[in-house]
Amino acid sequence: QVQLVEFGGGLVQAGDSLRLSCAASGRNFRNYTMAWLRQAPGKEREFVAAITWTGDNTYSAASVKDRFTISRDNAKKQIYLHMNSLKPEDTAVYYCAAGGAYAYIKNEYAYWGQGTQVTVSS
Repeated sequence: QVQLVEFGGGLVQAGDSLRLSCAASGRNFRNYTMAWLRQAPGKEREFVAAITWTGDNTYSAASVKDRFTISRDNAKKQIYLHMNSLKPEDTAVYYCAAGGAYAYIKNEYAYWGQGTQVTVSS
């Protein structure tokens, strides 16, 4: 069992940067592929970025590539989403999720956080 809590969201202006954090508790955190997903009002939840349990491999959606970076610290049981050059279309609730090795391909995650709101004003 893994519990996930996101924090770091807020209201920023276009072009600003923001770092989201996700703190995990429970056993075997380091065994999971971790991911960030987001859901904007009226839209389906979409994949943002994922990182394998070793941290050696990361994957990002085309819409955020070169702007967002995912990282993890297994010793601290935390993952991060560094967001640069934010755009109004990045406005969404951002969720942290944990899953198996291919969770980001199957879009299947075993554990979810409650989400944190990011609002980007133009």
